[in-house]
Amino acid sequence: MYGIDRFNLSSGADQSTATTEAELHFLRNVLGLLPTGVTVQDEHGRFVLMNDAAAAQLGLTAEGPAAATKHVQRRQAAGRDVLSSGRPMVAEEPVATEHGAQTLLTAHRPVRIGDRNLLISSSADISEQKTFEEQLFRSAYYDELTGLPMRRVVEHRAETLIRQGKTAGRFALAFLDLDNFKYINDYYGHATGDALLIALAKRIGRDLRESDLLSRISGDEFLLLLHPIERAEEVSEFLQATLHRLSAPFFIDGAEVFASASIGVSLFPEHGTNYEVLRQNADLAMYRVKNASKGAMAFFNSGMEHEALARMQVEQSLRLAILEKRFCCAFQAKVDIRTEEIKGIEALVRLRDNEGVIQAPGAFVNLAVELGLIDELTHLVLAEIIRSIDLINETFGADTTISINVAAKQAGNPDFMRPFAQAIAATGFPKRFMVEVTEDAFVARSHFQDQILPLLREIGVGISIDDFGIGYSSLSALADITADEIKIDRSFITDIHKRPRSQGILRAIESLSEALGMTVIAEGIETFEELAYLQAATRIRYAQGYYFSRPIFLEELRPAPPLASEARVSLASRAVQENRQAYIRGNRYRR
Repeated sequence: MYGIDRFNLSSGADQSTATTEAELHFLRNVLGLLPTGVTVQDEHGRFVLMNDAAAAQLGLTAEGPAAATKHVQRRQAAGRDVLSSGRPMVAEEPVATEHGAQTLLTAHRPVRIGDRNLLISSSADISEQKTFEEQLFRSAYYDELTGLPMRRVVEHRAETLIRQGKTAGRFALAFLDLDNFKYINDYYGHATGDALLIALAKRIGRDLRESDLLSRISGDEFLLLLHPIERAEEVSEFLQATLHRLSAPFFIDGAEVFASASIGVSLFPEHGTNYEVLRQNADLAMYRVKNASKGAMAFFNSGMEHEALARMQVEQSLRLAILEKRFCCAFQAKVDIRTEEIKGIEALVRLRDNEGVIQAPGAFVNLAVELGLIDELTHLVLAEIIRSIDLINETFGADTTISINVAAKQAGNPDFMRPFAQAIAATGFPKRFMVEVTEDAFVARSHFQDQILPLLREIGVGISIDDFGIGYSSLSALADITADEIKIDRSFITDIHKRPRSQGILRAIESLSEALGMTVIAEGIETFEELAYLQAATRIRYAQGYYFSRPIFLEELRPAPPLASEARVSLASRAVQENRQAYIRGNRYRR
């Protein structure tokens, strides 16, 4: 205890010396046991009393004050200021001790005892509370993975600049979205994906000025505020240089990962006078890049607003169509090109708009996937197949397979595929179904190959690889895929009789597929020349395309005559015979 005997704390002048000593001893013990630091200073800032807790807080030893530390000097100066003002005060004091940095919450109260002006101060260590508050602050305003500020920080900064108006000057808000990040996560794993985001953030922020601000606002989306700026050209030059840096490979855990970003930019005040409008416009510009080339940048322009409005109208129409069940199925045959019999059919979804006009899937399927509506749409297709199964059987036969398309995003999602597989099993004829997925689904092998495929195999559903050759295809990858059927994309089949390179690729796919036990189907047959080449120069047995039949709607179907097998042959062969008559040039193809 420091200074306890330097002034008399007892106000009773008639007390005996023994009683005073006893009280002082009692007070000394009480103050010494308090966890709170207590000091008393005179009007010159000198300490006249200090308990052990205060001595430890200020970095003084129990034996007596050493050379005045900067903490002691700050406390003395603060004491003089408070005594001069005559008003109590509470303040936080940062101190550094041998145990590390601490924060004290100190309450100062000026008092007058006898003829002396004194300052009584009590200090509590709030270091843990401050650490917790800092953690809460960082979790609320800073991204845990990259350490970058989050959405609220860049929003506050932009709004501050907007309020300052001409004083602050112009700034640019750039919306950056990493291209194909889902595929990177699926292929390399989430740990590599996280490491890529960290490396990407460092690479983007490398040449930023102190006045610029980079923020991570969601999984693979970043906002970049560039301030100040003078010309749009300087923003374009900087962002083009950023895109160039991002095109270099990232080396993560021994893997060489390539990434790119799409960037949309809005300028203040040209493209908006509040943060939300600027952000939305930058977002619109970014999506324009996404839908075009990716890996590029674009400034917002007014035309994008009209596109966004049109897109919103399509979106609302799509939601309403699903609600009103205005979707229907068309069925296209898979034909045995050797016997001209129908092997199976593919259910193709179509949309009837408000005027009753049929819309092809290209107008709405990608949007349905993006909006998360594709699951309900796929269930609608399955429900229509089940309702129409009698008519399907009468027209195509009860032994034809029925193919239904599943988007890659759905195929890797157990929450969709498990109930979908259960719905197929509940039809009573699950072995007739063939689920068609694109190659993209097999990139996420840990999801589809390892989790989903066994569910489908268990109930007897077949697997078809749709549009093979335009996705992540390679012959080595094909060897790892477990499927029953492979559909070669029509881009390889178109004018196959004139394209030696495509012929070589086709032979390679055919040979490997045969070795792996997969049936090959050629998609998009539209001319007799294409069919004639496949018949003469390949072992491919099955094909599909407008040459045989356009997709047929249910209302066009009629019950077959008693000899159902003959009807099934004639449906495919009628077009074949007509086209063959027109083919009089006598071309011949050899293997």
